[in-house]
Amino acid sequence: MTSGTTTGLPAGVVARDVPAAPRRRAKRRKDRAGYLFLLPWFIGMLFTVIPFFASLYLAFTDYNLLNAPQWIGLGNFREMLDDPLLRQSLKVTFIYTFVSVPLSLVVALGVAMMLNQGIKGLPVYRAVFYLPSLLGGSVAIVLLWKYIFGFDGIVNGFLGWFGIDGPGWTTDPDYALTTLIILHIWTFGSPMVIFLAGLRQIPTMYYEAAAVDGASRWRQFRSITLPLLSPIIFFNLIQSLISSFQTFTQGFIMSGGTGGPADSTIFYNLYLYQQGFSQFHMGYASAMAWVLLVIIAAFTALNFLAAKYWVFYDN
Repeated sequence: MTSGTTTGLPAGVVARDVPAAPRRRAKRRKDRAGYLFLLPWFIGMLFTVIPFFASLYLAFTDYNLLNAPQWIGLGNFREMLDDPLLRQSLKVTFIYTFVSVPLSLVVALGVAMMLNQGIKGLPVYRAVFYLPSLLGGSVAIVLLWKYIFGFDGIVNGFLGWFGIDGPGWTTDPDYALTTLIILHIWTFGSPMVIFLAGLRQIPTMYYEAAAVDGASRWRQFRSITLPLLSPIIFFNLIQSLISSFQTFTQGFIMSGGTGGPADSTIFYNLYLYQQGFSQFHMGYASAMAWVLLVIIAAFTALNFLAAKYWVFYDN
């Protein structure tokens, strides 16, 4: 027998003893309360859905923000095939993503395992390591990074003590993107905190049993830590992958909005911004945005397909 309180009825009243009409009214009252809490989300969604479909329409038009959009069909997408700067922006974004994301996750996992050893002052260390991830995409931190890696910056000053003439890290095309990759790796705090939470959930009895059987630390890491932590690794991988493809601020501030030197830091989003708001090719920029959506969706789908081979769940 089920208590009537689960349907919003007075205690002691069984739902099946109440006529259908009062039951429906009680259900409607509960539904109204739920929709009321969801109302702010629905209102916010309107500000997203309308631009979403507007950009889809603009992707097939020639639109310069000043005149009415002119329908050109697949013209913007055909133009992309002959755009060398777009290919360069894709190259820069792919290199940045496929180098910085794995390195960032490795560093985050390593620091999380170190903090999981029960060291004193864990909350302080956790906050210190997490702070850069909150500020890594901010203008102030990118400017600070530009100063540190400047020709007369801290890094070259340190190298000078050993008689090494450091390059212009932010002005040399061979090193500019590398400095931004290092910045991304430095902001490992967010995945580190998630890794640390996952490590705390692994039962210690597994490690104790493995130690009794003579398993080394490396064997325990391979056979216990990685498999049980694989869902957390997968989550951090997807999150980092999506955010890396959307990188904009770092390249914009480091290059002054040009993507230089020699287009070495012209991220895809930065080139999209140039097309839309510097050259007023809003139709072309909208088409670029949809191509980026397809790219992110494709890599996300590939990761989900591959997950069944290396992600393990308790069930």
